[in-house]
Amino acid sequence: MAKHIDYYVSLNSPWTYLASRRLEAMAARHKAEVTIWPGDFGSVFSVSGGLPLPKRSPQRQAYRMMELRRWRDHLGIKLTLEPKFFPTNEVPAALCVIALREQGRMADAIKLAHAVLAAIWAEERNPGDPAALRAILGECGLDADAVLKASEGMAGKSEAYTRHAIEQSVFGAPFFVIDGERFWGQDRLDFVDRKLGS
Repeated sequence: MAKHIDYYVSLNSPWTYLASRRLEAMAARHKAEVTIWPGDFGSVFSVSGGLPLPKRSPQRQAYRMMELRRWRDHLGIKLTLEPKFFPTNEVPAALCVIALREQGRMADAIKLAHAVLAAIWAEERNPGDPAALRAILGECGLDADAVLKASEGMAGKSEAYTRHAIEQSVFGAPFFVIDGERFWGQDRLDFVDRKLGS
């Protein structure tokens, strides 16, 4: 029986960006199904003890930069340590991802999520800008007008997704849940791989 991965993401998170393609490849290798859950991690942090980046202590912020550099170099993934458009307004892109997911187009939703993350962390683009988001949708082979129109009714779904994440004890991104077992962070993908293979 195929495994199922609930995949909780922030479309501002460099860690989600570092995980995204690797998770896709891993899921394909194990023939696992993936359900993506974009969420409002400001709301998640407020009930789970997390802090937004600007409120973290200087030593934690410095260590984050060191880890980003280490993982970028280790994985050989293009990543700008201090991108021009971070943080961006991730809501419009997240609503587009949700709209695709609600239409049953999970592969397109995951593809768009990665493209949005790559725009911020590798391409110095701003997915919070309507023109840039429209371009990203087109580059993903999607009908930008149709997806943006569908996204207009997704605010309630976005709130529901965030509540669901909180109910599932999610507290950071990326976060993976497989058969009730939880994994936090792109640096836990080796354990995700083992779980999928078990």
